[in-house]
Amino acid sequence: MITCVTDGDPDAPALVMGSSIGTTTSMWDSQVAALAREHFVVRFNARGHGGSPAPAGPYTVADLAGDVIELADQLGLETFDYCGLSLGGVIGQQLALDHPDRIRRLVLCCTSAWFGGPDAWLARAGRVRAEGLGWLVSASRDRWFRPGHDVPPGGAEALAAQADLDPEGYAACCEALAHFDSRSRLHEIAAPTMVIAGADDIATPEPMARALAEGIPGATLSVVPGAAHIASLEQPTAVLARIQAHLRKA
Repeated sequence: MITCVTDGDPDAPALVMGSSIGTTTSMWDSQVAALAREHFVVRFNARGHGGSPAPAGPYTVADLAGDVIELADQLGLETFDYCGLSLGGVIGQQLALDHPDRIRRLVLCCTSAWFGGPDAWLARAGRVRAEGLGWLVSASRDRWFRPGHDVPPGGAEALAAQADLDPEGYAACCEALAHFDSRSRLHEIAAPTMVIAGADDIATPEPMARALAEGIPGATLSVVPGAAHIASLEQPTAVLARIQAHLRKA
Protein backbone atom coordinates (compact mmCIF):
# COMPACT_ATOMS: atom_id res chain seq x y z
CA MET A 1 0.00 0.00 0.00
CA ILE A 2 1.16 3.56 -0.65
CA THR A 3 2.67 5.48 2.27
CA CYS A 4 0.98 8.39 3.99
CA VAL A 5 1.26 10.90 6.83
CA THR A 6 -1.76 11.78 8.96
CA ASP A 7 -2.44 14.89 11.05
CA GLY A 8 -5.39 16.02 13.13
CA ASP A 9 -8.32 14.33 14.83
CA PRO A 10 -9.29 11.04 13.13
CA ASP A 11 -12.93 11.83 13.98
CA ALA A 12 -12.84 15.13 12.07
CA PRO A 13 -13.91 15.33 8.40
CA ALA A 14 -11.16 13.78 6.29
CA LEU A 15 -9.05 15.69 3.78
CA VAL A 16 -6.83 13.63 1.48
CA MET A 17 -3.95 15.48 -0.22
CA GLY A 18 -1.88 14.44 -3.23
CA SER A 19 1.39 15.96 -4.44
CA SER A 20 3.13 16.73 -7.72
CA ILE A 21 5.15 14.15 -9.55
CA GLY A 22 8.67 14.23 -8.13
CA THR A 23 7.53 15.43 -4.69
CA THR A 24 6.38 13.86 -1.44
CA THR A 25 4.00 14.72 1.37
CA SER A 26 6.36 17.51 2.49
CA MET A 27 5.02 19.65 -0.36
CA TRP A 28 2.06 20.49 1.93
CA ASP A 29 4.08 21.10 5.12
CA SER A 30 3.22 24.81 5.17
CA GLN A 31 -0.53 24.19 5.02
CA VAL A 32 -1.05 21.07 7.11
CA ALA A 33 -1.05 22.56 10.62
CA ALA A 34 -3.87 24.98 9.80
CA LEU A 35 -5.85 22.41 7.83
CA ALA A 36 -5.51 19.83 10.61
CA ARG A 37 -7.39 22.12 13.02
CA GLU A 38 -10.59 21.35 11.11
CA HIS A 39 -9.79 18.11 9.27
CA PHE A 40 -8.17 14.74 9.62
CA VAL A 41 -5.49 15.36 6.99
CA VAL A 42 -4.09 12.39 5.07
CA ARG A 43 -1.15 13.17 2.79
CA PHE A 44 -0.13 10.30 0.54
CA ASN A 45 2.87 9.49 -1.63
CA ALA A 46 2.22 8.20 -5.13
CA ARG A 47 3.89 5.02 -6.35
CA GLY A 48 7.68 5.31 -6.26
CA HIS A 49 7.56 8.48 -4.15
CA GLY A 50 8.29 8.88 -0.44
CA GLY A 51 8.78 5.19 0.23
CA SER A 52 5.63 4.04 -1.56
CA PRO A 53 6.19 0.78 -3.44
CA ALA A 54 6.78 0.93 -7.18
CA PRO A 55 5.26 -2.19 -8.73
CA ALA A 56 6.15 -2.98 -12.31
CA GLY A 57 4.37 -0.74 -14.81
CA PRO A 58 2.73 0.38 -16.89
CA TYR A 59 0.50 2.52 -14.64
CA THR A 60 -2.66 4.39 -15.48
CA VAL A 61 -4.06 7.33 -13.55
CA ALA A 62 -6.95 5.02 -12.66
CA ASP A 63 -4.40 2.72 -10.97
CA LEU A 64 -3.05 5.64 -8.95
CA ALA A 65 -6.55 6.70 -7.96
CA GLY A 66 -7.28 3.11 -6.95
CA ASP A 67 -4.30 3.28 -4.57
CA VAL A 68 -5.95 6.25 -2.84
CA ILE A 69 -9.25 4.39 -2.48
CA GLU A 70 -7.40 1.41 -1.01
CA LEU A 71 -5.69 3.76 1.47
CA ALA A 72 -9.00 5.44 2.35
CA ASP A 73 -10.60 2.05 2.94
CA GLN A 74 -7.70 1.02 5.16
CA LEU A 75 -8.17 4.20 7.21
CA GLY A 76 -11.95 3.80 7.36
CA LEU A 77 -12.67 6.95 5.35
CA GLU A 78 -16.06 6.51 3.74
CA THR A 79 -16.06 9.98 2.19
CA PHE A 80 -13.43 12.69 2.10
CA ASP A 81 -12.50 16.07 0.70
CA TYR A 82 -9.62 15.92 -1.74
CA CYS A 83 -6.89 18.41 -2.66
CA GLY A 84 -4.15 17.64 -5.15
CA LEU A 85 -1.46 19.53 -7.05
CA SER A 86 -0.25 18.56 -10.54
CA LEU A 87 -0.19 14.73 -10.56
CA GLY A 88 -2.18 14.93 -7.33
CA GLY A 89 -4.78 17.03 -9.15
CA VAL A 90 -4.96 14.52 -11.98
CA ILE A 91 -5.57 11.77 -9.44
CA GLY A 92 -8.29 13.98 -7.93
CA GLN A 93 -10.08 14.24 -11.26
CA GLN A 94 -9.96 10.47 -11.66
CA LEU A 95 -11.28 9.92 -8.15
CA ALA A 96 -14.19 12.28 -8.79
CA LEU A 97 -15.00 10.43 -12.03
CA ASP A 98 -14.54 6.84 -10.89
CA HIS A 99 -15.63 7.16 -7.24
CA PRO A 100 -18.07 10.09 -7.10
CA ASP A 101 -19.74 8.73 -3.98
CA ARG A 102 -16.47 9.06 -2.03
CA ILE A 103 -15.52 12.68 -2.86
CA ARG A 104 -17.24 15.52 -0.99
CA ARG A 105 -15.32 18.55 -2.26
CA LEU A 106 -12.43 18.86 -4.69
CA VAL A 107 -9.49 21.27 -4.95
CA LEU A 108 -7.37 20.96 -8.10
CA CYS A 109 -4.10 22.92 -7.94
CA CYS A 110 -1.73 23.67 -10.82
CA THR A 111 -3.01 20.82 -12.92
CA SER A 112 -4.83 20.08 -16.16
CA ALA A 113 -7.28 17.76 -17.85
CA TRP A 114 -4.70 17.09 -20.59
CA PHE A 115 -1.01 17.83 -20.99
CA GLY A 116 -0.71 18.43 -24.70
CA GLY A 117 0.17 14.95 -25.91
CA PRO A 118 2.42 12.14 -24.70
CA ASP A 119 5.79 12.91 -26.31
CA ALA A 120 7.42 15.05 -23.59
CA TRP A 121 6.33 12.73 -20.78
CA LEU A 122 7.47 9.61 -22.61
CA ALA A 123 10.82 11.26 -23.36
CA ARG A 124 11.22 12.12 -19.67
CA ALA A 125 10.38 8.55 -18.66
CA GLY A 126 12.95 7.22 -21.12
CA ARG A 127 15.68 9.54 -19.88
CA VAL A 128 14.99 8.65 -16.24
CA ARG A 129 15.30 4.96 -17.06
CA ALA A 130 18.54 5.59 -18.93
CA GLU A 131 20.20 8.14 -16.63
CA GLY A 132 18.45 8.00 -13.27
CA LEU A 133 16.84 10.94 -11.48
CA GLY A 134 19.78 13.20 -10.62
CA TRP A 135 19.38 15.43 -13.69
CA LEU A 136 15.88 16.42 -12.58
CA VAL A 137 17.24 18.40 -9.60
CA SER A 138 18.50 21.25 -11.79
CA ALA A 139 16.08 20.70 -14.67
CA SER A 140 13.03 21.24 -12.43
CA ARG A 141 14.19 24.55 -10.90
CA ASP A 142 12.67 26.92 -13.44
CA ARG A 143 9.69 24.68 -14.09
CA TRP A 144 8.62 24.45 -10.46
CA PHE A 145 9.47 28.01 -9.36
CA ARG A 146 9.62 31.46 -10.94
CA PRO A 147 12.85 32.05 -12.86
CA GLY A 148 14.79 35.02 -11.54
CA HIS A 149 13.37 34.69 -8.02
CA ASP A 150 14.80 32.98 -4.95
CA VAL A 151 13.81 29.37 -4.41
CA PRO A 152 11.14 29.47 -1.67
CA PRO A 153 11.60 27.88 1.76
CA GLY A 154 11.49 24.12 1.35
CA GLY A 155 12.09 24.39 -2.39
CA ALA A 156 15.75 23.41 -2.41
CA GLU A 157 14.97 20.34 -0.29
CA ALA A 158 12.08 19.38 -2.59
CA LEU A 159 14.28 19.70 -5.66
CA ALA A 160 17.09 17.64 -4.14
CA ALA A 161 14.71 14.93 -2.93
CA GLN A 162 13.93 13.95 -6.52
CA ALA A 163 17.24 12.13 -6.68
CA ASP A 164 16.04 9.74 -3.95
CA LEU A 165 12.82 8.63 -5.63
CA ASP A 166 12.36 5.25 -7.28
CA PRO A 167 13.34 5.71 -10.96
CA GLU A 168 10.96 3.08 -12.33
CA GLY A 169 8.05 4.36 -10.24
CA TYR A 170 8.72 7.91 -11.38
CA ALA A 171 9.00 6.86 -15.03
CA ALA A 172 5.77 4.85 -14.88
CA CYS A 173 3.97 7.86 -13.32
CA CYS A 174 5.25 9.94 -16.26
CA GLU A 175 3.70 7.41 -18.62
CA ALA A 176 0.40 7.57 -16.74
CA LEU A 177 0.37 11.36 -17.22
CA ALA A 178 1.33 10.97 -20.86
CA HIS A 179 -1.89 9.13 -21.61
CA PHE A 180 -4.23 11.08 -19.31
CA ASP A 181 -7.05 13.02 -20.94
CA SER A 182 -10.21 13.76 -18.96
CA ARG A 183 -11.53 16.54 -21.22
CA SER A 184 -14.48 14.58 -22.57
CA ARG A 185 -15.58 13.56 -19.06
CA LEU A 186 -15.16 16.73 -17.03
CA HIS A 187 -18.90 17.37 -17.21
CA GLU A 188 -19.40 14.21 -15.13
CA ILE A 189 -17.59 15.63 -12.08
CA ALA A 190 -20.27 16.37 -9.51
CA ALA A 191 -18.15 17.33 -6.49
CA PRO A 192 -18.02 21.09 -5.77
CA THR A 193 -14.67 22.04 -7.27
CA MET A 194 -12.15 24.86 -7.00
CA VAL A 195 -9.30 25.08 -9.52
CA ILE A 196 -6.21 26.96 -8.32
CA ALA A 197 -3.66 28.21 -10.85
CA GLY A 198 -0.25 29.83 -10.47
CA ALA A 199 -0.11 33.05 -12.46
CA ASP A 200 3.45 32.24 -13.57
CA ASP A 201 3.06 28.48 -14.02
CA ILE A 202 4.65 27.30 -17.27
CA ALA A 203 3.98 23.60 -16.62
CA THR A 204 0.19 23.97 -16.38
CA PRO A 205 -0.42 27.58 -17.41
CA GLU A 206 -3.57 29.55 -16.67
CA PRO A 207 -5.35 28.65 -19.95
CA MET A 208 -5.13 24.97 -18.99
CA ALA A 209 -6.54 25.74 -15.54
CA ARG A 210 -9.31 27.84 -17.07
CA ALA A 211 -10.27 25.04 -19.47
CA LEU A 212 -10.35 22.62 -16.54
CA ALA A 213 -12.61 24.90 -14.49
CA GLU A 214 -14.89 25.64 -17.42
CA GLY A 215 -15.32 21.92 -18.10
CA ILE A 216 -16.48 21.05 -14.56
CA PRO A 217 -20.05 22.14 -13.76
CA GLY A 218 -20.07 24.95 -11.20
CA ALA A 219 -16.30 24.97 -10.71
CA THR A 220 -14.50 28.18 -9.72
CA LEU A 221 -11.03 29.31 -10.78
CA SER A 222 -8.65 31.24 -8.53
CA VAL A 223 -5.30 32.48 -9.84
CA VAL A 224 -2.46 32.98 -7.34
CA PRO A 225 -0.11 35.88 -8.18
CA GLY A 226 3.60 35.27 -7.80
CA ALA A 227 3.32 31.51 -8.06
CA ALA A 228 4.64 29.06 -10.59
CA HIS A 229 3.95 25.31 -10.60
CA ILE A 230 4.60 24.32 -6.97
CA ALA A 231 2.38 27.09 -5.66
CA SER A 232 2.02 25.46 -2.24
CA LEU A 233 5.71 26.24 -1.58
CA GLU A 234 5.99 29.53 -3.45
CA GLN A 235 2.83 31.18 -2.07
CA PRO A 236 1.88 28.99 0.91
CA THR A 237 -0.41 31.47 2.66
CA ALA A 238 -2.39 32.36 -0.46
CA VAL A 239 -2.84 28.69 -1.40
CA LEU A 240 -3.94 27.81 2.14
CA ALA A 241 -6.52 30.60 2.16
CA ARG A 242 -8.04 29.36 -1.09
CA ILE A 243 -8.20 25.75 0.08
CA GLN A 244 -9.79 26.72 3.37
CA ALA A 245 -12.34 29.01 1.72
CA HIS A 246 -13.50 26.19 -0.56
CA LEU A 247 -13.59 23.49 2.10
CA ARG A 248 -15.56 25.71 4.46
CA LYS A 249 -18.38 26.25 1.98
CA ALA A 250 -21.64 24.58 2.95
